[in-house]
Amino acid sequence: MALSVQELLANKGICPPRDRIAALESKWAEIVQRRGDLGAVAVDDADISVRNIPGGDHVR
Repeated sequence: MALSVQELLANKGICPPRDRIAALESKWAEIVQRRGDLGAVAVDDADISVRNIPGGDHVR
């Protein structure tokens, strides 16, 4: 059984105002939908790397 956003936040000691619960539930549903099924993605294919090259980020 999946917990609601309100229950998850309450478990962490966060009590949002009642008028914000619907907006939080909506945003959570959107996040879950966008996340999709990441369990099926190969980890080797999902790696992202960022390199910082000092002095290399300016435009000439």
